[in-house]
Amino acid sequence: MKLLQFFAVLIRAALMAQFLALPIAGCSRNKTEEARCYFDTANMDKRIEPGLDFYQFANGNWLNKAKIPSDMSAWGSFYTLYAETLIKQHALLEEMSKNDHHPKGSDNQKVGDFFFSGMDTISIERAGMLPLQDKIKAIDEVKDYRALMDFLAEDRRNGFGDLIATGVVPDEKRSSVNILSLFQTGLTLPEKGYYNPKDQQSKPACDKLREHARKLFLLCGDSEEAASKKAKWVLALETKISAVHIMPEELRDPEKNYNKMSVKDLQALAPGIDWKNQFQKMGLSPDTLNVCQPLYYKGLCMLLASEPLEAWKAKVSFDYIHGHAEYLSKVFRDEDFEFSRQFSGAASQRPRWKIMVGETDKSLGDLFGKAYVQKHFPAESRRRMLELVNNLQKAFDRRIQNLAWMSNETKQKALHKLNVVIKKIGYPDNWKNYDEVEINRNCFFGNLISIWKHDYRLMCSKLNKPVDKTEWQMTPPTINAYYNPNINEIVFPAGILQFPFFDAKADDAINYGAIGMVIGHELTHGFDDQGRLYDGAGNLNNWWTDEDGKKFEKASSKLVAQYNAYTVLDSLHLNGSLTLGENIADLGGLSIAYDAFKLTEQGRGNTLIDGFTPDQRFFLGFAQVWREVNKPELAQTRVRVDPHSPPNYRVNGTLSHFDPFYKAFNIKPGDAMHLSPEQQVRIW
Repeated sequence: MKLLQFFAVLIRAALMAQFLALPIAGCSRNKTEEARCYFDTANMDKRIEPGLDFYQFANGNWLNKAKIPSDMSAWGSFYTLYAETLIKQHALLEEMSKNDHHPKGSDNQKVGDFFFSGMDTISIERAGMLPLQDKIKAIDEVKDYRALMDFLAEDRRNGFGDLIATGVVPDEKRSSVNILSLFQTGLTLPEKGYYNPKDQQSKPACDKLREHARKLFLLCGDSEEAASKKAKWVLALETKISAVHIMPEELRDPEKNYNKMSVKDLQALAPGIDWKNQFQKMGLSPDTLNVCQPLYYKGLCMLLASEPLEAWKAKVSFDYIHGHAEYLSKVFRDEDFEFSRQFSGAASQRPRWKIMVGETDKSLGDLFGKAYVQKHFPAESRRRMLELVNNLQKAFDRRIQNLAWMSNETKQKALHKLNVVIKKIGYPDNWKNYDEVEINRNCFFGNLISIWKHDYRLMCSKLNKPVDKTEWQMTPPTINAYYNPNINEIVFPAGILQFPFFDAKADDAINYGAIGMVIGHELTHGFDDQGRLYDGAGNLNNWWTDEDGKKFEKASSKLVAQYNAYTVLDSLHLNGSLTLGENIADLGGLSIAYDAFKLTEQGRGNTLIDGFTPDQRFFLGFAQVWREVNKPELAQTRVRVDPHSPPNYRVNGTLSHFDPFYKAFNIKPGDAMHLSPEQQVRIW
């Protein structure tokens, strides 16, 4: 996934971090007959033919028995691993927070006292809405929309602001230097389609948004009449803002979202805002900038001029209250949960300790991450993972060299890009500095403000400076991985380098089917429909011949059609254009992982384990690591905003293009998972 393009999706993904620790059932035995819970045979459903539905064959008994905990939206391999990691993090934070005599300014003092302050719900309850009071009053006193925009620009330094979304990131076409980028923003619902009156999900979501706004205004002291009026304004304004947003699949087009211009050009595009003044108040001094979605900023200026000031003040006040509700007293947190559950399906809120483990990881990521890896990430895991990554890279190199459809000219550039990819494993080599952050053991919201100010100053300090290619965009305990095309890097935090994705003691079939596929997936992102448009240096620069580009697009269009035909919850179709990059990465990742596995001793042999051949074990390991059950509400939300396909289609859709899978399980023409050679897609 390309960073920053799907910030809305990532926010929604935070709903996933609601876990309980449950064991993973089922064990197998290795050659020495020592019990290992590396592969789950008990929860397969062998009544299902592999060629009918391999995902069900590999996981059916587990899927039938799986129960989603009440504070969760889903359950599966990612979730069980997160649950275990969460417990480790909690124990570490409990230990750090008990001591109130850490040296002032030390890492342990900041991390421990921050966690303690967030667990101090008595003080948080006593504060109520006081942390917001001055800001809401200041918004109420604004006399015109220009003054409102000035207020928001100045508040940006506190880490909030509104209506203008900024980021200092690598210039897409000059990736060695950071540039200011502006993004579309202004919506509370996940994407613009939710504001469509013709959509069956739209009216309930809009009604809940209006009711949510009304309740928040009431909690802040407004009368019923005033709260209802403001809530109607909020919904009406957001509906109009949605008309100048682009759809999630359009956010995946790098060229469409690259619109570099001068501040003078921006002033001509959106003349209703004094942009030079705005940037000055924000503490920014850009020469040029990338306006990623110009339609939004042009439309924003028109709406600022045409809509009542009181409506805008209501919208900004709502954004401020809604955006901070999770950090306030229980009545605000309860209302925030009631609103969000329509998208997640969670039945109950997470315990406070889980919330604060996540908040500490997010807010003081490198300080806490450093302590986490010292205790829970052995050097051997980093070494073994690097070995796996290098093996996958070599396998991908060979695949590129052997591609029949690609010209030598394009191959050479593809091979160069692959072989200069930066590999980051476990944790950063250079930890971020939090020296200016002040943490008070007795003031949770004040601590957040100090962190937000620090993060914003850090972002501003990068403007027009060389890109720091050592920086990470995920914290070490994160159960995830990513590819960043502007750096041409693959990143694997320590969190995901654990069972069931990776275990140094597991047999190669399991490791290559699980973490090997993840490695191949991230490598392939550099060559999916987005990543292929960036060169080895991370610049948006089409290095393909015209003919090769057309061949790639023709093959990709088959994947779009295939995934468009899949449905979720009976009638809701997937968006093959939105999920194309991830589907290409899944297919490429599996192919690369399999090739690398065949280079191992086990991959070259025929020794049975649990009655399965090495190849069968590889594919079963791949299928089981993606097992997952979702609440219907979350499933619907993901189809609309998540560029990843649902787990069953990630498995079955990918395997249906893979001949070694056919051979391993004797998949024949006429089987549901068998595609003809004309239907199969072979890209990487």
